[in-house]
Amino acid sequence: MTQATSNPPRSRKAPRQRRRGRRLRIVLLVLLVLLLAAGGTAWWLYSNLNGNIKGVDINKSLGKDRPEKLPTTGQNLLVLGSDSRDGENGRIAGGNVSGARSDTALVIHVPEGRSRATAISIPRDTLVTRPECAKSDGSSMPAANRVMFNSVYSQVGPACVVKTVEKMSQVRIDHYMEIDFAGFKGLVDAIGGVTVDVPQDIHDGASGLNLKAGPQKLNGTQSLEFVRTRHGIGDGSDLGRIGLQQQFLLDLLSEVQKQDLLSSPTKTYKIANSATKSLTTDSDLASLTSLAQFARSMKGVNPDTMETIMLPVAYDKADPNRVVAAEPQATQLWKAIRTGSEIPASAKKSPAHGG
Repeated sequence: MTQATSNPPRSRKAPRQRRRGRRLRIVLLVLLVLLLAAGGTAWWLYSNLNGNIKGVDINKSLGKDRPEKLPTTGQNLLVLGSDSRDGENGRIAGGNVSGARSDTALVIHVPEGRSRATAISIPRDTLVTRPECAKSDGSSMPAANRVMFNSVYSQVGPACVVKTVEKMSQVRIDHYMEIDFAGFKGLVDAIGGVTVDVPQDIHDGASGLNLKAGPQKLNGTQSLEFVRTRHGIGDGSDLGRIGLQQQFLLDLLSEVQKQDLLSSPTKTYKIANSATKSLTTDSDLASLTSLAQFARSMKGVNPDTMETIMLPVAYDKADPNRVVAAEPQATQLWKAIRTGSEIPASAKKSPAHGG
């Protein structure tokens, strides 16, 4: 597999295709909000979908000890895919791991003007400094060094993940979204599967995934195994699968784009119901109305202009199974996000890449 540190924006399309693409939005969860608005016309449908969404009061949990909101920072959204193994998640292949972790983390940056976007993947095995955080019972979790990034979610919760990202980047996170694995599986099945170009034969006994190289249409279970596989690709680390996750996100957006979902309220509702059942957002977005307003504000963003980057990391010298932010690349990347400037090519290159 080729190194998956940065995928440039896709090439420009014909005017008709671009107009069609603008009906979509940057993140799948935000994109689905438009579908909700089109399909949820009856009050009882709206009420049912609205009740599915769970909210987290990030602002209350974090208080005022946060990076300043600069005019140049645009909108920054932290998207987590959680791997809680409770309930339905526990029946998914590889579900013999206790607790819950943030298996996938993306910082979606939309500059002022909202005509393009950048998705930055944070490897789950990255060693970070976890700041002091408030726990749900009112007590405090002390700060700690060299904590694996994906453990912050299970140890303290989503607000502490936001705080950790803000401390490491000095970028103000405006909104938070989380979808769990069971919801991801149901979402893919609801749209009828996603076609991906598998880069190489994959045989991963841990996730249960067995695929031949080439274009294949994956159902919900296969898609979940595809974005979770690590032993069947690259060097077996988390870094190898980040490229698959970035690829799948773009393929998923393309699949929705090919389907005329806005003309099918029944299918729209099925997709929306599947998505919202497993959706958690910050309290400011925890309603269909708020989500729809946020999605409409992103109307200028086209998936064809999205750039995907992996946070530059290097193998940790004390533990080669872990990685740390590579310098000066990481600092250059976050500075570009804060200031709304172009990301230097050097900030997109990661010394550790997963094979």
